Amino acid sequence: MGQNEAGLAAGDRDLLPHLRIDAYDASAKPLRMAQRQLLHELTVGVLWPHRPRDLDLFLSLGQGYLAVDEIGRPLGSAMYFPTGDDFAMLGMMVTVPRLQARGAGKWLLQRVMADCAGRDLRLSATHSGYRLYAAAGFRPVGIIRQQQGMARDIGPVDAPGILVRDLRAEDDASLRALDANAYGAKRTRVLDALLPLSTGTVALRGGAVCGFALQRDFGKGTVIGPVVAEGDAMAQALIAPLIRANAGRFTRLDTPVDSDGFLSFLTDAGLVAFDTVTEMCIGPHRRAAEGAVTYGLASHSLG
Repeated sequence: MGQNEAGLAAGDRDLLPHLRIDAYDASAKPLRMAQRQLLHELTVGVLWPHRPRDLDLFLSLGQGYLAVDEIGRPLGSAMYFPTGDDFAMLGMMVTVPRLQARGAGKWLLQRVMADCAGRDLRLSATHSGYRLYAAAGFRPVGIIRQQQGMARDIGPVDAPGILVRDLRAEDDASLRALDANAYGAKRTRVLDALLPLSTGTVALRGGAVCGFALQRDFGKGTVIGPVVAEGDAMAQALIAPLIRANAGRFTRLDTPVDSDGFLSFLTDAGLVAFDTVTEMCIGPHRRAAEGAVTYGLASHSLG
């Protein structure tokens, strides 16, 4: 575990310097599982779909801060999810709407960036947060498209030379290697947490795993991701059985892929365009650009 990764777990820090907002002081302390309810109040306030158990997953994997006012009401949050000693995703960046222009988000961002000093960083910026992250040195590297809706029953999709079957325990090592290459970092703890919660499919070529797709319960229904595939045909062949199994159920997939064919496939399956966020980085953009690449995110906060 790197120094930054261990920093918050090493002990309970004192309150961070206060921030004056309007007529009261805000304070922040390290975000713990005990603050889950306050974090849920924040996400509900900005219309995020996270359920309490969804937040439990993030709290178990990341570190961060919760800002509260003088009577304990939640004002904002910021988390980071370390991967190794040189990379972290930032996420769960939430600020109550009335304070978004009053410095609370910047204050929290500075806290997590200080903890992650020396690491390459990546985040998914909402429209309201884009200017804040750009001012902090993040540069845009792509668009994440949020596709969601009531899944429709679709037929099988063929990918030449590829066999698709259900995920098995024996696929674990191959799946992790594919994910590390596509994601740009070896996220062992994240996959350790996601795999027991997920079902999925794998693509085989000559008996070897060359792509995969996972899905799990999340928010209003099911989220499909992560998905790693070598192209649109493989991605569609991997995802089609999952969408078919979800027919009539709310399903979501967040994709960094800008492909008319792939996006049309999702739309035809009931997962229509809902929103976009901007993927931004400090340091190199680590996502693979060729070969097996990311077609679906685990979440905006986990990448």
